[in-house]
Amino acid sequence: MVVQGISYAVAKKKKGMTVGFVTFETVEQLRNAVEVLKENRSGGKQIKIADANRRSHQKLHAEGPVSNNGAATENSSDAAAPADGASGPEAAGASKRTVRDAVTPLAHMAYSDQLEHKKSSVAQLLKKLTRNAKKACPADVTLPDWISNAKQIGGLSCKLEGILESPVIDGYRNKCEFSVGHSLAGKKTVGFMLGNFREGVTAVEEPVDCPNVSAMSCKYAMIFQDFLQLSCLPAWNRVDNSGFWRQFTVREGRSPAQAVVAQDTQTQISEVMIIIQVCSTGVDEVLMKDEFAKLSKTLVQGAATCSPPLPLTTIVVQDHVGISNVAPADCPLIPLLAPEVDQSEEGAVDKTRIHDHISNLRFSLSPTAFFQVNTLAAERLYTLAGDWANLNSDTLLFDVCCGTGTIGLTLAHRVGMVVGIEMNESAVVDAQRNALINGIKNCRFVCGKAEDVMGSLLTEYLGSPQQHIAASESNSEVNGTGKKEDIVGGAENNGKSTESLTEKNDSSEINEDLDDGVSKELEGGHEQCNEAVRNQNSEEASSLVNEESIDAKAADCSEHTKTREEGSSISKNDVLAATACQFKNFVAIVDPPRAGLHPTVIKVLRTHPRIRRLVYISCNPDTLVANAIELCTPSTEHREKNKGHRGWRNMSSAGLARQRTKSMPNSEPFVPKRAMAVDLFPHTSHCEMVMLFER
Repeated sequence: MVVQGISYAVAKKKKGMTVGFVTFETVEQLRNAVEVLKENRSGGKQIKIADANRRSHQKLHAEGPVSNNGAATENSSDAAAPADGASGPEAAGASKRTVRDAVTPLAHMAYSDQLEHKKSSVAQLLKKLTRNAKKACPADVTLPDWISNAKQIGGLSCKLEGILESPVIDGYRNKCEFSVGHSLAGKKTVGFMLGNFREGVTAVEEPVDCPNVSAMSCKYAMIFQDFLQLSCLPAWNRVDNSGFWRQFTVREGRSPAQAVVAQDTQTQISEVMIIIQVCSTGVDEVLMKDEFAKLSKTLVQGAATCSPPLPLTTIVVQDHVGISNVAPADCPLIPLLAPEVDQSEEGAVDKTRIHDHISNLRFSLSPTAFFQVNTLAAERLYTLAGDWANLNSDTLLFDVCCGTGTIGLTLAHRVGMVVGIEMNESAVVDAQRNALINGIKNCRFVCGKAEDVMGSLLTEYLGSPQQHIAASESNSEVNGTGKKEDIVGGAENNGKSTESLTEKNDSSEINEDLDDGVSKELEGGHEQCNEAVRNQNSEEASSLVNEESIDAKAADCSEHTKTREEGSSISKNDVLAATACQFKNFVAIVDPPRAGLHPTVIKVLRTHPRIRRLVYISCNPDTLVANAIELCTPSTEHREKNKGHRGWRNMSSAGLARQRTKSMPNSEPFVPKRAMAVDLFPHTSHCEMVMLFER
């Protein structure tokens, strides 16, 4: 092919990348291309040129010097690098970097130093929030006190109360996703990449000396790696997106928390799920099934011959044809090994799942279910979130982005009712199933994108903001005792139950109270599910014998509830009246993915005056800062319409948030009150961050 005077064989560039890869058929084509690129600029910038060395396994089959076969080009302000003799990023960078460096970059530090390092990083983000919120404040609005007083606490937007350390530092991950590829030496390898594709690094090396990975996961990875050496199907090639074996995931299920001994978690692993991701494109079905049979036999035998033997509960194949290893929720799953069940029982469903425990609750995990990778640290995280939310039996808790319901279910005994929101349908079924297993009856889980259902759910339970304004005017009158009674039930009401609820501290009794009248219609499908476990204790409900019926009932529960809600003729005013008499506190706990909360969700939370307290759990503090800017920046009556911005792709997340605040409806902003880091990922640079907002 010839483009702009350059002849080449293949050109490759992925969306969003500033680097592209070009392959040439001859040395003459390469030299001509280098000369042309040196003389031309891209967007006013000099084009940087460097060799993109082939991966080692490709070198074995290449003819002639590898450096003469390809070059990488990148937009750069630097002068052009010499094409001849230059080291490619994989050869130069990856050879100096170990897997330990790539996966656990803080492992060389003492754990106390790691905690200080992360605490310092979180402090910088809180300062960033203060600066950006100050910039975003409208000119006609007085700066809020939390910004004005930030200098008194070193520029922080709120008090940073430290960092919670992980109870387990080594081998804590209950889920390890191993990449499949070739090492620098050209061997089929199961492990971790030494870098990323953007850096031109595709080499995979064994998970040697990675302290966050459990020994059991490493043993399974080595069993699978030995199998690959004999497999006739190729490993995944990230350069041309071809191959069969893509990823190898080990999920571990641990015994109840009280039996776990810190730093000795491997002995507590009772169940193991293995997920093998493949790409079946162009592969003969008979050959594929034969490979699966061999693989299943190899894993079972390998687990049995280890000393001591390794637990193995289920093996699942995920057939994914996309470029990224991140597969969609509806990606086909093929079970290779599952626990024996009574197939004669009608209604038996998918058994490819394992179980783990948080706060003595038993959670059933399907292959794609989200579950915190550090179970013991997650317990501390959820306890902290519940404490900061100031929960009591008068509380209606909204668990936004609830996943399989871990947060809502672990806090259900501390509140009157939990409403969980999750877009992943299988996760919602898992959440309902987990509620049934543990005999928890005061939770409702709704399937849908938070941005699509949050507004209607708040209106359903709390009424519209306009209704609240009218109601607050009439309910803030001085009552018979000479005290004002606010319908919102702010901080002064926390811990004070109404008379009707004082004697109903048990969550099941509260739920039965809710089932009367209007709320019986509202929760119609869930009442049918609750009846199935009303006469069983949680241990009986969680026994393996009853899991087929629990699966079926959870699915029926979801479908029945959806039908009842769609066909309900109850007015929103009736729902408001029914819920308002039961609850005084309305709290939201959000645990969004790395991208943060959708702008629509932020706007709904911000503009509904009955949400007075919000606990934000973040796995990506950068997006927490962006979301906090929108939640906490004062609004103005002279708001601007969101006209869009041509340069939004180049804006930081904080910059985009500042722009969106200009179109925020006039509403009472939240105030950042306190923050704390929680170390769920020792030896890495990541940590969770919890932040409390009030108004």
